[in-house]
Amino acid sequence: MLELSLLGFLYEAPLHGYELRKRITALTGHVRPVGESTLYPAIKRLEKAGLLTRETRQGPAAAPRQVLSLTADGKRELRRRLAGPEDTQITDENRWFVLLTFLRHLDDPAAQAEVLRRRLAFLREPASFFYDGDRPLRAEELDDPFRRGVLTVARATSQAELTWLTATLAELERASS
Repeated sequence: MLELSLLGFLYEAPLHGYELRKRITALTGHVRPVGESTLYPAIKRLEKAGLLTRETRQGPAAAPRQVLSLTADGKRELRRRLAGPEDTQITDENRWFVLLTFLRHLDDPAAQAEVLRRRLAFLREPASFFYDGDRPLRAEELDDPFRRGVLTVARATSQAELTWLTATLAELERASS
């Protein structure tokens, strides 16, 4: 999630580390707070891989700042990750939201649609957080009001996403034909 966020935000504009951290925290901070101890090693890995560059620029006050920019290889890497996301980026809601945030940078509507179809297939699979043996339980079967609440909210969220996915796929299919 962190590397995809770094690549995605830098695809949009060169940024310094503090601004990157603010944007990533706004996107994922409620799930995974981003500290300097994780951000800067990730930046160094991407820099070492040739995916971003660093340049010293004068700051708005007096202190110079290290501004990060994507290289051409960094832009290609972002598009590669967007076009072929790992399964966890499709199935894990938080990772999915990060992927979805930057999916617009994948210029091909057919490729965007393929990613959305993978998510749609995942959401259409019967699932539950709670089981009776191997059988998934439905909200109506639970006596526990809190677990029933979890399933009720998850079902409503999934239904809203299914509606959005179906409409967006139709738009993308029109755009690519």
